[in-house]
Amino acid sequence: MAKMNDKVALITGGASGIGLSTANLMAKEGAKVVIADFNVDGAKAAAEQINAQGGEAVGVFLDAGSEASIKEAVEFTVQQYGKITTLFNNVGLTNLKKDLDVVNVDLDEWDRLMNVNLKSVLLGSRFAIPHMIQAGGGSIINTASMAGFASDAIRVAYGASKAGVVNLTKYIATQYGKNNIRCNAVAPGLILTPAAKNNMSAELLDMFAKYNALPYHGEPEDIGYTVLFLASDEAKFITGQTIQVEGGHYLANPTVPDFQQLMKMAQQ
Repeated sequence: MAKMNDKVALITGGASGIGLSTANLMAKEGAKVVIADFNVDGAKAAAEQINAQGGEAVGVFLDAGSEASIKEAVEFTVQQYGKITTLFNNVGLTNLKKDLDVVNVDLDEWDRLMNVNLKSVLLGSRFAIPHMIQAGGGSIINTASMAGFASDAIRVAYGASKAGVVNLTKYIATQYGKNNIRCNAVAPGLILTPAAKNNMSAELLDMFAKYNALPYHGEPEDIGYTVLFLASDEAKFITGQTIQVEGGHYLANPTVPDFQQLMKMAQQ
């Protein structure tokens, strides 16, 4: 039996990267999928591809910075398929030019990232939960980030917003668990999405690889499979958790790679 039979999933930010991978995996496992994205043409194209492969999906527009747009996406899902059982809050923004350190961060950008990265998770859940209760339960999965656990030289707004996602996940799980609603999050490290490949130099990717415990970077499917598991009944006793999918990048004392190199040089 497919893992997502009889489930209806709304995936925000589903036109590319992690969202697209998750949409494909859920559809293959029997879910009816609504792909919501600001890039509505990309969302519709993704849905068409799923349908061509025997799945069932539809693409719709979503502005994750708009309360009305988020509500419309949830209501559309229920109208289209009769219910919503799965919500993947996956939209997230970052801005390396404006989201700097505490002293220099652009305050308008701070507000924008808090609205899109954190408030959209609250609103998506707010509008979906009553329908999930009516359906007998559901699963909410939120995209957090390792930036919510480890600080950086820049991106203070992004990191703070993702830390908020981690804690909001716990609140949702606590407040609606008795309604048979689970809420978990996934915290990706560096994942080779199209955006990452297009915006990160080979030198920068090599620098990240140096500190991974594993000898490779993550792919969108690595997050997609984790989300699929959390959405499925296989994870029915897991709630309020944030699973870190980051290749061991944040696992060890940060001096380990340099120490290993030093030991190799000493043995020569």
